[in-house]
Amino acid sequence: MSAKDGGPAFPREDYQTNGRDDGKGGQQGMTLRDYFAAAALPDCFTLVREMADAGICADSEFTAKAAKYAYELADAMLRERAK
Repeated sequence: MSAKDGGPAFPREDYQTNGRDDGKGGQQGMTLRDYFAAAALPDCFTLVREMADAGICADSEFTAKAAKYAYELADAMLRERAK
């Protein structure tokens, strides 16, 4: 994980490495970017549904647009957090 993805959302050294020094143990889990996107997704879903209902975007683009907007918001939150 990198600074671009915010690193782990819920870091716990003992869980991530299981006490190993080589960094190969444990599980890293979701990134902060994924966590921010998941938090933004319900509002993005609502926005895109309203856009589809208004004929601004096609129903076939609905889920892809919602996910895209959620990650764009997550990236903006990470940029703001880095200031």
